[in-house]
Amino acid sequence: MIIQICVGSSCHLKGSEDMIELLKQAIATHDLENEITLAGSFCAGRCNRVGVTVTVDDEVYTGVTPEGFTEFFQKAVMNRIGK
Repeated sequence: MIIQICVGSSCHLKGSEDMIELLKQAIATHDLENEITLAGSFCAGRCNRVGVTVTVDDEVYTGVTPEGFTEFFQKAVMNRIGK
């Protein structure tokens, strides 16, 4: 699985660095280092007023925030890999 976090200027200002840290922590907590590749991406062109754009494989999620991170990670990552 490949997870890409937009690090374009808009997402950077909305907390893409924090999202990267949350993803690193969640991946380590769930022992998924060998199943997930984490990468940055240039602007995905899906800017939202709130949150960061994250692409999981080919599915784009917009407006991902620290407050909604747990739900996002469960739906977009854990359910997809069957955990």
